[in-house]
Amino acid sequence: METSTPIQGWDTTPLYAGPEAPELSHDFRTGEAAARLFRETWLGRIVELDADALLTALTAYEALHEQLSKPQMYAHLLFAADSEHDPHKQLSQQAMEFGNRVTREILFFELELMQIADDRFAALLDDPLLANYRHFLAGVRKFRPYALPEREEQLLKQKNLTGSEAFARLFEELSASLRFPFTLDGEQREMTGEELLALLHHPDGAVRERAFATFLESHGGHAIVLSTIFNTVALDHGQELELRGYRHPMEPTNIGNELPDQVVENLMAVSETNYPLAREYFRLKARLLGLPRLKNSDIYAPVGETHRTYTFDEARDLVLESFERFNPAYRPIIEAFFSDARIDIPPRPGKTGGAFCMGMTPSLPPYVLVNFTGTLRDVSTLAHELGHGLHFVLSQQQTMINYHAPLPLAETASVFAEMLLTRHLLERERDPGVRIALLCAKIEEIIATTFRQNVLTRFEERLHLERADGLLTAGRIGDLWWEENARLYGDAVEMIEPYRWGWSYISHFIHTRFYCYSYTFAELLVLALYRRYQEQGTGFVPSYEAILASGGSQSPADTVRPAGIDLFAPDFWQKGYDVLGELLEELKGLVS
Repeated sequence: METSTPIQGWDTTPLYAGPEAPELSHDFRTGEAAARLFRETWLGRIVELDADALLTALTAYEALHEQLSKPQMYAHLLFAADSEHDPHKQLSQQAMEFGNRVTREILFFELELMQIADDRFAALLDDPLLANYRHFLAGVRKFRPYALPEREEQLLKQKNLTGSEAFARLFEELSASLRFPFTLDGEQREMTGEELLALLHHPDGAVRERAFATFLESHGGHAIVLSTIFNTVALDHGQELELRGYRHPMEPTNIGNELPDQVVENLMAVSETNYPLAREYFRLKARLLGLPRLKNSDIYAPVGETHRTYTFDEARDLVLESFERFNPAYRPIIEAFFSDARIDIPPRPGKTGGAFCMGMTPSLPPYVLVNFTGTLRDVSTLAHELGHGLHFVLSQQQTMINYHAPLPLAETASVFAEMLLTRHLLERERDPGVRIALLCAKIEEIIATTFRQNVLTRFEERLHLERADGLLTAGRIGDLWWEENARLYGDAVEMIEPYRWGWSYISHFIHTRFYCYSYTFAELLVLALYRRYQEQGTGFVPSYEAILASGGSQSPADTVRPAGIDLFAPDFWQKGYDVLGELLEELKGLVS
């Protein structure tokens, strides 16, 4: 019998005893000294190194990054768990400034890699000594046309502390500080944002709409600050694009993701072509709920048994079972997150909203943050983040440079874990009503991870393009948001008026330019991978594990090719939406 998991925060003491630990101060000091030493050792030498010497430099570069990461990641974990605690705020700022300084010291390395003569660089890529670094070297080289001289790069990085990074920090502190007075069951409560959004799963439509409106209108009350943050972040990005010579706001992200612009545009265009699938589902769900038409506060309304809540122990057991059914060897990996207290579980004031998994380095364990309120969606989120955790653990066989998966594959294991959980729930359930509820929840997840992320990406694209022509008012930002969501919802869903503020709380827009299409990419890829699993059974597991274990050592296309996936096939994206269509037909069959 599993022991009960207490609802608590994570234990970061294996990293450092606390913010005042002398080891932490020591690591900050020695990290800066190591960065200076690396600079003194290698500055001005990279372009002339032979393969053997370059290998020495690369391994030193990796070791330095691993050394520098630990104190910065620790500071981020403490700040995410409680951004209102002054020592955490101070440590987070210290880590941000530390990271900025050491980055300026060592950014010469990649700039000099870009300057190696073409014929010499080609020979280095072909040298067996550098085989482990081939993908990294080729990836750095792709940014050669957009790189600036070192002094200019240093100045840009230094100014980020009081520019985009400062505004991102303001966004996080403001978001975590918000409290939401709300009356539920006749009782006045003060809720966190996560607790309020959890009410979108409440069985009462009036409660759902009030909760969503309260959350959105509270953000609207900070219109000056939030619109200034979004304008500043977009302006900063636009100015950097101009300085570097990029042609489109998404171009740097696409190059980093090793995806041609046209492939990304095709992904988005095919998604938009399939928006009618979402509308068909929304109309069906309105029938199931006995409504003439859904409001967007009804999209996650419970159907049948999905109004039930889960204890954290129940959620843990379901997730462990779903991983174990796929591969028994994965269960102990996932169990370690619980036994080592590497999951921060409950929502609370000052805690970062949403969920994430932080993989630090090949030698340090990953940590997970969730805001668990007991909904089925929270169980799925737990599986999602532990999928990330599995990915980070399996890729620890890579060295530091190749540890992190490229963005297009970063969501693969997490989305696959959600699929495993859903199929596990469906296979153990015989009641048609409950199966309908589970299928609805899965289809809603796919819609959220594909179509909604496409909406977010189109909105972000328009935000950056229009900001290039001048300041955007909060009203205009809301119009862009409304228009892109209307393209998805059509006449199938009525958007409540406060939803004009729906853009204001999404942190990806602030922290990681154009990250959102990675979710669409991952969901459609996972649907294709899951189809392979259905066809091959346990014979599929080794090829799937190879994808996760490869980390960032290959391009996305090369990583998935051994599993029989061709990302550049003209009909690849449509195949994923065909699977969604099949799920929808399965649901319609159960309903009828």
